[in-house]
Amino acid sequence: MLETTSPFTTAIVRCLQAAVIALAVVGCNPRGEEASRQRDACEAGDATACHAFGQQLLNGEGVLRDEARAASLLQQACEGGVGASCVTLGGLYRRGRGVDQDSTAAADLYRQGCEAGAMNGCDVLGILHRSGEGVAQDSAHATALFQQACDGGDESGCLHLGESYASRQGIGQDLARAAGLFERACEGEVAAGCVRLGELYVAGTGVAADVGRAAQLYRRACDANAMAGCSQLGDLHATGSGVAQDFEQAAALYQQACRGGHGAGCSGMGVLYENGTGVPRQAARAAAMFRRACDLGHTDACAR
Repeated sequence: MLETTSPFTTAIVRCLQAAVIALAVVGCNPRGEEASRQRDACEAGDATACHAFGQQLLNGEGVLRDEARAASLLQQACEGGVGASCVTLGGLYRRGRGVDQDSTAAADLYRQGCEAGAMNGCDVLGILHRSGEGVAQDSAHATALFQQACDGGDESGCLHLGESYASRQGIGQDLARAAGLFERACEGEVAAGCVRLGELYVAGTGVAADVGRAAQLYRRACDANAMAGCSQLGDLHATGSGVAQDFEQAAALYQQACRGGHGAGCSGMGVLYENGTGVPRQAARAAAMFRRACDLGHTDACAR
């Protein structure tokens, strides 16, 4: 005999299912409760809450990750004057996450963010103008945007402004000024600034040559997961410049850089395998390292 389910039981089951879904979305934790509050405030018209809830959806904090819905909320917050939302949404359009990839739309969103006071938007818009990605290539305008970002407290903007001064991109070369900007970026926890300042200390351009100081800067950058710092510190250990010569330490640093996707580190490791310094001589392993370096864009290794 077939059993039947009463309408009352069916209703109970549906309520329980709805509760389970709600718990999955909001979560039984403080972050989930915060996400629920931000969602409610957003629905009530609070643009700042839309930004916060969009970020939570983007990162899966207290809610299930939903990049498409996050993009919609960030758009709403951006239109409500939240500059940080414009910048974050620009990043989604630039990478094609939750929305169709669109470099032109990304650039416009970075511009909106910059105009709304989000200095990282000015910095990224400068990067786009420097390369011509989604906008007209314009080094002078890029440099002006980097200056705006740096003056507004964005240390990455200081890094990129320093690069403009170092390479004559959109402004006259001033290596001493570049060094000061790289130092500011480095002190602001932008690890690439430490690397660039270290390069100036090695070359003695813009600052007095001091390879020991460069080694300290490369170590700081490497510890902050800037793989160029690991690779260049490996170079110093391999040659004994500014630090004690130590091929095993060089190998460890090159390996770290290579695993982190830095081609110069793979190439340095290839040289060690080729010469048998710090590691056993292995021609096949050296060749593999050079191929990996080439694949990562380190063109000097492609002919090895």
